[in-house]
Amino acid sequence: MICVLIYCLLHFSSNKKDENVTQVFHNLGQMFQSTLVVAEHNNDKLTPITLNAITAASKLGGEVSCLVAGTNCAKVVEEISKVHGVKKVLVAQHDSYKGGLPEELTPLILQTQKQFNFTHICAGASAFGKNLLPRVAAKLDVAPVSDIIEIKSPDTFVRTIYAGNALSTVKCNEPIKVFTVRGTSFEAASTEGGSAASEEVAAASPTGISEWLEQTLTKSDRPELTSAKVVVSGGRGLKSGENFQLLYDLADKLNAAVGASRAAVDAGYVPNDMQVGQTGKIVAPELYIAVGISGAIQHLAGMKDSKTIVAINKDPEAPIFQVADYGLVADLFKVSVCSLN
Repeated sequence: MICVLIYCLLHFSSNKKDENVTQVFHNLGQMFQSTLVVAEHNNDKLTPITLNAITAASKLGGEVSCLVAGTNCAKVVEEISKVHGVKKVLVAQHDSYKGGLPEELTPLILQTQKQFNFTHICAGASAFGKNLLPRVAAKLDVAPVSDIIEIKSPDTFVRTIYAGNALSTVKCNEPIKVFTVRGTSFEAASTEGGSAASEEVAAASPTGISEWLEQTLTKSDRPELTSAKVVVSGGRGLKSGENFQLLYDLADKLNAAVGASRAAVDAGYVPNDMQVGQTGKIVAPELYIAVGISGAIQHLAGMKDSKTIVAINKDPEAPIFQVADYGLVADLFKVSVCSLN
């Protein structure tokens, strides 16, 4: 069979243009590719960034499988089996997977990759994925590619560098490609139309390195920052944490999430889980309102993909106006930000 294939390729290459030969090899390569998407979830519901990772995986060609590891995660398995583009859902349930500890998930992923011979392994570039996949790559002795924003081919990826001011095209020659996906750069896969089969996989032996105790979530009536359609963010220009109440009032009127610049976080105005930027959360809402934010490149890297950007700052030379669709040069304390509604 191999001889026939080689003969056909040689015969084809002697009679067709070079670009056609390249396309044949490309198609053949896709036939032997398969991608494992590590699902992020809370044992009850799938985290949205996993849907973006599935879209990215689908662009590689070949089959896409999802690994769901947890405890009593039947709802997540059912949810992901309906996602368009997913061929198979691999399910591993064990008490050690509660909380998604990377120390416990890494051996499982290695074991699963060896069993199914996946050529690519990916996850969303969230705190979960950024903590887990570098460990997997280290164990596989390959170099990971982090926070990709585009896939040019199965071995070529695009990511941002210099706080988003430049793009880097990375060609990965590793036998197994391990990468994380920036959620805002890929559309979420449709949660309808899929009919993936589920298959149980054996749990890896617990490492006993760490133990999940508990997780306490802050309850809020506002949407989650990375998935909100509208985000209102404040910077050091608000001068105090108490003045963030102006933004909270506006956010409640707009059903928006509230974010902050690193300067505001470092000043102690708000907790660090509200930080938007290169070292914080990456957002791309329909509407982003920046109040009292000058626009350091680290902050712009985390929000410049927003569909519409509105900026309020008293400094007309503030960098935030370079990316804003609408700008208001004014002292935020002399205008009623709530009137934006």
